[in-house]
Amino acid sequence: MFQLGKTIVSEEIIENDFVCNLNACKGACCIDGTAGAPVEDHETEILVDIYKDVKPFLRPEGIAAIEEQGAFIKGEDGEWETTLVNNSECAYVIYADDKTAKCGIEEAYNQGVISWKKPVSCHMYPVRVREYTELTAVNYHKWEICDAACELGKSLKVPVYKFVKEALIRKFGEEWYAELEEIAAEYTKS
Repeated sequence: MFQLGKTIVSEEIIENDFVCNLNACKGACCIDGTAGAPVEDHETEILVDIYKDVKPFLRPEGIAAIEEQGAFIKGEDGEWETTLVNNSECAYVIYADDKTAKCGIEEAYNQGVISWKKPVSCHMYPVRVREYTELTAVNYHKWEICDAACELGKSLKVPVYKFVKEALIRKFGEEWYAELEEIAAEYTKS
């Protein structure tokens, strides 16, 4: 771990390679598990505000879950997260013709209907952050459903932090990311 501003960053985001391989996993991270995607406090208002614009992109099951439970829920850990359908898949999941799970929020964004891409936790995956009183931990989350992404990243030589560059800048800013790149360059020399 190393400190970068008010963050503690795991070297694993430099040491490990990753490039999403949707052809292999079919978006399993959006449909597997027992909790929704983490949602930051300020994002809860955004989810409520954009719902009417995102709704036409969603599946009936997702709409029903959101209208019954809300645009977001409080998880078992006391943190905000996206609503789930049947305690499994994210309510915002839509499916492509090849059955790949995609994000309905991101689809609305891609079509210019809304100006917010999706929760930053989804955008940063496989990086996960945890806020503490004084610092924010920035960690790599390894999940076997992403083994194909690790293999693709390794073959393309793309470290995790480069794969999620746009999202890390969105979360922490350009200056923070530039410092991360400097640290990574030094780290990989040794």
